[in-house]
Amino acid sequence: WSYALEKPNTGSIFNIAWSIDGTQIAGACGNGHVVLAHVVEQRWEWKNFQVTLTKRRTMQVRNVLNDAVDLLEFRDRVIKASLNYAHLVVSTSLQCYVFSTKNWNTPLIFDLKEGTVSLILQAERHFLLVDGGGIYLYSYEGRFLSSPKFPGMRTDILNAQTVSLSNDTIAIKDKADEKIIFLFEASTGKPMGDGKFLSHKNEVLEIALDQKGLTNDRKIAFIDKNRDLYITSVKRFGKEEQIVKLGTMVHTLAWSDTCNILCGLQDTRFTVWYYPNTVYVDRDILPKTLYERDASEFSKNPHIVSFVGNQVTIRRADGSLVHISISPYPAILHEYVSSSKWEDAVRLCRFVKEQTMWACLAAMAVANRDMTTAEIAYAAIGEIDKVQYINSIKNLPSKESKMAHILMFSGNIQEAETVLLQAGLVYQAIQININLYNWE
Repeated sequence: WSYALEKPNTGSIFNIAWSIDGTQIAGACGNGHVVLAHVVEQRWEWKNFQVTLTKRRTMQVRNVLNDAVDLLEFRDRVIKASLNYAHLVVSTSLQCYVFSTKNWNTPLIFDLKEGTVSLILQAERHFLLVDGGGIYLYSYEGRFLSSPKFPGMRTDILNAQTVSLSNDTIAIKDKADEKIIFLFEASTGKPMGDGKFLSHKNEVLEIALDQKGLTNDRKIAFIDKNRDLYITSVKRFGKEEQIVKLGTMVHTLAWSDTCNILCGLQDTRFTVWYYPNTVYVDRDILPKTLYERDASEFSKNPHIVSFVGNQVTIRRADGSLVHISISPYPAILHEYVSSSKWEDAVRLCRFVKEQTMWACLAAMAVANRDMTTAEIAYAAIGEIDKVQYINSIKNLPSKESKMAHILMFSGNIQEAETVLLQAGLVYQAIQININLYNWE
């Protein structure tokens, strides 16, 4: 698509070149002149705010709720900007400005070591800048936090698909070996856990960290070169974490900024995984936790730009933006479960009367070891065999055997056996293996 058309009175333009930061273009003309142009009218949106780069050094902020307009003037030309999590981060050729959406008049300003910022990523607590010298993490108060490094790091090729940021983790795809993803602690810049990187059997194309929840539950989703979507845990201590396939023919993905809901464009369908963790808890009900709709309206090669609240923004190949709204109820369910309000969660599911909600609640309840809620939810989606098994777990005499059977329910047979052996329940451990025909 064409953003702008200019016909300067300079004869034919024989050659053009972009500046390193991608904001200026120069053209060599037939009559000996050199034309210089700057990229303007770039637009960033977040909730009720719209920010437009009107001139090289001027931005206009518009609040669509009350039509209030603010003008932001900068000393140098704007190179990169990002608007998310109630903050606007703008990098110019010499400085970085951090604006809060509550107050546009007093930005926080700090100097940059190198002016060519090529990428800005934001999380709820901090933001990340990438320039020619390295990767730098700052708090929204302008305090420098960390600068992760790994062997053979090249910052000039990093982009939003190969770097991901959450409140506690930074994930970076390696360029030398594209099967490897490096994981760093955001606060220190040191490698996560025991220092092991994440390795996959195929080349990885795109990575994304979930944004909510505890550090120990942090998940990373990624697409490999076969366009398969995988999910795995970020915390890796000794034992090899399972990398589980979530979907096939996935072209682009994004996590919600308010809860751990994942969306992606899958072949000819737009798919939302309301509770991706279901693959670790009860794989059988995963299809019941999905929302799917036809994606043919987005034409070829669409790309997910953002997933804010319950609104997904998709850019089509012709440059136009399409907004999709998904149900707000799964996000409310996530909120209730994270604060252990199980009765409210059940009440919400009864109000909504949707199978996807009950399936999500069933998986969430098993993951949080709340078998009473799990029993109600499984009964609502007609999984009678699982209701009976949960009832049998409730009648077990010891705490350890209950724990072991809950782990077995989620498919963690090895862990269940370990729990029983540690509690001295050797007979039950043998019985589990006999029931599963594990004669070795």
